[in-house]
Amino acid sequence: MNPSPRTFSSALAVVGASLLLGGLTSWLQGLLPDALASFANSPSGWTALTALLVAAARPSLPWGAALGVASFVALVLGYTVASELRGLSYDPVFWSVVGIIAGPFVGAAAAAVVGLRAVHAALGAGALAGVLIADGIYGLTVVDSTTSPVYWTLCLVAGAAVVGLTAVRLRTPAAAAGVVASAAAATGVLSLGYGVLNSVY
Repeated sequence: MNPSPRTFSSALAVVGASLLLGGLTSWLQGLLPDALASFANSPSGWTALTALLVAAARPSLPWGAALGVASFVALVLGYTVASELRGLSYDPVFWSVVGIIAGPFVGAAAAAVVGLRAVHAALGAGALAGVLIADGIYGLTVVDSTTSPVYWTLCLVAGAAVVGLTAVRLRTPAAAAGVVASAAAATGVLSLGYGVLNSVY
């Protein structure tokens, strides 16, 4: 099947917006108040941006996975360009590789949330909630001495809200169980992943 004009336009929109937002996060690091500054320098920040941009395109699951990679890598490149313009040296290789690995999961999860299948939507929402919850836990336990607890607490609240609102919206026991289970699984896996990333980067 040949890509449709809508497919190309959605890809261009996602990549273009990601480049701009990635650049903006570099500038925001010096502008946001301390309570929210971690948004511009955390996995949950870029994950949330990627998920929102992919969800806005309302793609299929496979196309969502591809857009997830494109968005995450474009965020890194936008951040790199903006940092260089600010006179700061930044190597995009490490986080581009992370984006290539994590991007398909984030993109597919976002596509599932706006899709028509309740169980897929529950699993996708739970996975995205797990990113927020794991990042909140990491922030409050690992980098708590150097960052404000406000952003990390907001991550926990947002993650719990995604789980609760998804369960209410889908209104089936299977969906409710799915969103809770996937959020718990994602939180556990990502908590381990953050520890690994912290040890190598």
